Amino acid sequence: MVDGNLLVSFDPVHDESAKAEILGLLKEAKQKAKLISATEGLAEISVPDARKAIKVIKDIAKKDGSKFKYTFNWWPVDKWCKANVAEMQKIIKKLQEDIKDNEKWKMDLVKRKVEKDLGKDLIIKLTDVVNKKCIDLNNPQKIIKVEIEGSRAAISLYGPEEYLSISFLKV
Repeated sequence: MVDGNLLVSFDPVHDESAKAEILGLLKEAKQKAKLISATEGLAEISVPDARKAIKVIKDIAKKDGSKFKYTFNWWPVDKWCKANVAEMQKIIKKLQEDIKDNEKWKMDLVKRKVEKDLGKDLIIKLTDVVNKKCIDLNNPQKIIKVEIEGSRAAISLYGPEEYLSISFLKV
């Protein structure tokens, strides 16, 4: 099975409409896309270049936000792994090398359909491997995103310009 390199959160009550919106917007953005899965408010998609796709989708959103009725957030995925602490730490440790020493960063952790207890201090365990001192939860220059979905975890490192939040555009 191919892992997606783009995740999109959406209104789970309207999953068919959300899938159509996602694929329609990616088609409008001239992005060849394959929907891998879409369940419980999260779509996993494979595109040739997720960051490029998000940039074009962001431009579409700025021109006409009304095209976004069912989707909320769009972000790239750098790596997938098993949702266990050691594997996630290994990937985060490698990705954090791309955060400059003076750059502000934060971690965003979301858990969906998690059956086993990963511990209340999971975010502490995951941030322990990041050797950067400039933490900024409100205005980071880099975001380490960990999206745990069942037994898998999608891990990303991106800047605010490589992420689309529809709610911020509608403010």
